[in-house]
Amino acid sequence: SFAALATTGATLKAFAHAYSPPVQSQSMAKKGGKKRREGGDSAHPDAAGEGQKVDGGNKSAGAEGGAAGDSGKKGKYRRDKPWDNEGIDHWKPVTISKEDASGGLLLEESSFATLFPQYREQYLKQVWPDVKKILSEHEIKADLNLVEGSMTVRTSRKTWDPYIIVKARDMIKLLARSVPLPQAQKILDDDCHCDIVKIGGLVHSKERFVKRRQRLVGPNGSTLKAIELLTECFVLVQGQTVSIMGTIKGIKQVRRIIEDCFKNVHPIYHIKELMIRRELEKDPELKNENWERFLPHFKKRNVQRKKVAAKKKKTKEVFPPQQTPRKEDLLMESGEYFLDEKERQLRKRVAKYEEQKAKSAQKRKERAKAYEPTSASAARAEKKRRREGAGGKDTRGGGAGQESAQAMAQRLREKAIAGKKQEKRKAAEDLLL
Repeated sequence: SFAALATTGATLKAFAHAYSPPVQSQSMAKKGGKKRREGGDSAHPDAAGEGQKVDGGNKSAGAEGGAAGDSGKKGKYRRDKPWDNEGIDHWKPVTISKEDASGGLLLEESSFATLFPQYREQYLKQVWPDVKKILSEHEIKADLNLVEGSMTVRTSRKTWDPYIIVKARDMIKLLARSVPLPQAQKILDDDCHCDIVKIGGLVHSKERFVKRRQRLVGPNGSTLKAIELLTECFVLVQGQTVSIMGTIKGIKQVRRIIEDCFKNVHPIYHIKELMIRRELEKDPELKNENWERFLPHFKKRNVQRKKVAAKKKKTKEVFPPQQTPRKEDLLMESGEYFLDEKERQLRKRVAKYEEQKAKSAQKRKERAKAYEPTSASAARAEKKRRREGAGGKDTRGGGAGQESAQAMAQRLREKAIAGKKQEKRKAAEDLLL
């Protein structure tokens, strides 16, 4: 078996040596590569022939692409493209009409949905027939779900504009953020764009957020109106979002103003800069110049300084403060330290019983106060007051006149009350005994 394995190994080595390429040294490989690049003879005659063919093909391709005028490594592969023409405006928006796509361009249905807050439900119910009418002109279907609180737009087989579904999505987003329908429907135009800036997470403090949002709006909306006039955009601040509609350039400017406003940069600085830029755009001589020398540079002056806490003056004492006693020291003072556990528990129970006894005696005294008799002087004053209120004088005991019926009734009532009080007092004394 070992002899068979040795024979098999020798056979494999001979096979590998017969079919392996010839090994060249590094210097020989470099020389061969240099000769092949120069178009000379190579180590293998077939390889030389193929290299010449490839060179010939490359030369012909370079001759065809020579009109491009590019010299270099990639120049021979470059050719004139049909869209490389100065007369073509690459930034011109592409418009698609219904006649251009009569057969239909869309193969499948696309849809977008967005949620709306509850306070917009009443308005959306009123204007939804108008929304469907506006979108039906572009063959877009719209649905309003009041149960889920969502709006959905989707394409149909007759939709010819492939981008109109994105515009319809932006329209329902704007409607959800309190933009009125006459303004929101302008987003369906090709030259109108929108952006919804979320401002809720830019400031952590709620009070600071409300102040800076009001700073963005300005007194009676004057700051917001100035921003709209300078950027030619529609801006609406609602809750924790700001809706912007306009050109791409104007939307970028408004977004920068909003973000800086919540970074404590007042919008008036950006308004001044936009006014200066607007005037500089009118001068054709300054078209290719740098405008930095004309623009204002505002420095931040309200630098926040660290509040230095007032240090209390320490009074220098001769002796250090007395050390607080430990728990063991307190137990030694009371004598409990030298007692065993049973004696400690007994002492605690006795102290608790004494405390309960004192509390019960105090409560008993408070309850007995209601049954204590009034003093003699206070009783006479009360009796006199009642007689004056009755409107007559007591003439018993040899008086000239007779007692009135009202005074008699008052006297009997007082006697009955006094008898009841005496009975209650006697009952209380029996309870105390």
